[in-house]
Amino acid sequence: MKKFVFYVALAVTAVLPGLIVHFTGISVSPVIGTSIFFAALIGAGFMLSWGVEAAEGHASQGLIIAILALITVLPEYAVDIYLSYQAGAQPGSQYASFAAANMTGANRLLIGFVWTMVVFLYWWRSRNRAVQLKPENSIEIVFLLIPSLYAFIIILKDRIDLFDTVVFGAIFAAYLWRVGKLPKGDEDDEEAEVGPAAVLETLPKKQKYIIMAGLGTFAALSIFALAEPFAESLIETGAHFGINQFLLIQWLAPLAGEAPEIIIAILFTLALRPTVALAALISDKINQWTLLVGMIPLAFSFGAGAIGHLALDARQHEEFFLTAAQSLLAVSLLICLRLNVLSALVLLVLFLLQLVLAFVFQTDEPRAIYTLTILGWVYLALAAVIFIWNRGCLIDRLRQGLSTKRNAET
Repeated sequence: MKKFVFYVALAVTAVLPGLIVHFTGISVSPVIGTSIFFAALIGAGFMLSWGVEAAEGHASQGLIIAILALITVLPEYAVDIYLSYQAGAQPGSQYASFAAANMTGANRLLIGFVWTMVVFLYWWRSRNRAVQLKPENSIEIVFLLIPSLYAFIIILKDRIDLFDTVVFGAIFAAYLWRVGKLPKGDEDDEEAEVGPAAVLETLPKKQKYIIMAGLGTFAALSIFALAEPFAESLIETGAHFGINQFLLIQWLAPLAGEAPEIIIAILFTLALRPTVALAALISDKINQWTLLVGMIPLAFSFGAGAIGHLALDARQHEEFFLTAAQSLLAVSLLICLRLNVLSALVLLVLFLLQLVLAFVFQTDEPRAIYTLTILGWVYLALAAVIFIWNRGCLIDRLRQGLSTKRNAET
């Protein structure tokens, strides 16, 4: 319990400077402001994740699960909702491209870096060259495939509108309904929590719920309060140093939101529970690829004060195309219920390549767009080959993922 109090105190210490700077109006340089708000979002994200991890074992109703799924990626939602709102409120501004950048960066970072990290870390820890998933994880794989395919409709339309909000919301609701049909987990699953969340599980029920509610409320309010100053400080930092603001929003902002998930995945993997880590990360990807994308036109419309949509320009079109293509390749590599070192290496190399090329061509928009297009088609070509080669696994995943019969899970 002393260690838990220490962790909470550490997280609160990280959050407080950001809140003080924001609410007192203290003037700080863009770099210092970005650093303070970055650390604050990470601290709040950790507190949120501890409460959510401990609460998940007690969530059985669909509404509670939906709320928990939303809270898990709240830092990402808060930043992107703010950027989307500003895009609607300030037509013609750069906020539209920033909103698209944050969303695509969050999705690609999760697959290209965090998924692969789990595989390599597990290989280093156990010398096992693959993370094996369970048949019931077919649900996550199928419900990642569906929005990944639908994303190409958005690419053809060159916009994200309220119809997409409805579609993505329906996909996510169907995902929750399907997961809700799974039989209750065995007792071993109760030991899945690691770190501070595991400490919460040892407390009396009343005390545990009070702490969970306190952590969640403080963290959520802090995240919503800090999303705006963090995004604005990041934009000012890019302008101050002449760094491409689009790339800062695309990669640094999602890193703050993903940090708690990354640490939790590391802890699960080091505890030799890589299946739990990877399954949770796939679920996070579904959340981001449905709810996060679907909320963009909603926030945009509120900002505009009328029903509207986020139009994709040439750069955003290719960013979205590359993100959808990467998602399809990731699904193709999972359809046989394993992600091995070779597959992880492919995802990592392609991710690092796009990252390097983005910074190399940050001042050359035509070449940057061209590289996005080429890499997108590379992802699609690889995905097509793997899907065809493993078509038997694909049929099995569709059958197990969509069927509610109990024998589909075995």
